[in-house]
Amino acid sequence: MAVIAHLSDMHVGAVNFKEKYLLSAINNINELNPDLVIITGDLTENSYYDEFKVIAEYLDLIENQMLVVPGNHDARHIGNECFEGIIKKRCKTLKAETDEISAIGLDSSEPDLDYGKIGRSQQASMEINLKKANEDNLYKIIALHHHIIPVPKTGRERNVLTDAGDILKSVIDGNADLVLSGHKHVPYVWFVENTAFVTAGTVSSLKLRGKDICSFNTINIQADKVEIILNKADGNSRILAKYENKCKVIN
Repeated sequence: MAVIAHLSDMHVGAVNFKEKYLLSAINNINELNPDLVIITGDLTENSYYDEFKVIAEYLDLIENQMLVVPGNHDARHIGNECFEGIIKKRCKTLKAETDEISAIGLDSSEPDLDYGKIGRSQQASMEINLKKANEDNLYKIIALHHHIIPVPKTGRERNVLTDAGDILKSVIDGNADLVLSGHKHVPYVWFVENTAFVTAGTVSSLKLRGKDICSFNTINIQADKVEIILNKADGNSRILAKYENKCKVIN
């Protein structure tokens, strides 16, 4: 069995950032002791250097291996330089492996733009990594900030990947098991063939829709099934999806 913690969209520096929710999530994750923590972008609000220094202090509290990718809010004001200099020192931003899991991080951010793009170079690299993971019989996870498939109840679609069709085909052809993303602040799960597309809500921003509250996801991967659990800031949790594990069997 393997456990993944998936959190996203901290938005440190925003007026509606709530530190208590982020600290509570980190404490819960440390108690859970997952095999891997995946953070899918928008760590900061404006990509300012001081914001990156603050989020780095929070990341230092996480006791497990991390894979972190940037979001559109992390690519403002040459934020890519701060991300490379501050965040990348603390975690594997491109690829992380346990004994039975291959997690591939993609940078979908574009400087000073809200929409996302993967591009041909990253797409080719992802295809190579998926092929190798298939050969090694690993459970395959793709992590990026922007969603590939539109998320319900998020209003007019504007920020899906500009090359979503090409990336979706590569993901499905590469037999990826999970695709994790953030960006929309709404937790949801789509299924395309044998791949689950899982979107996390925001872990610590009050920029929410309707009656949603801050949350993060945990993913329990077992030999015969996979459970995706929504963990809410009020202490309640519920299963977002539970399905047969048709891909990699993890002992």
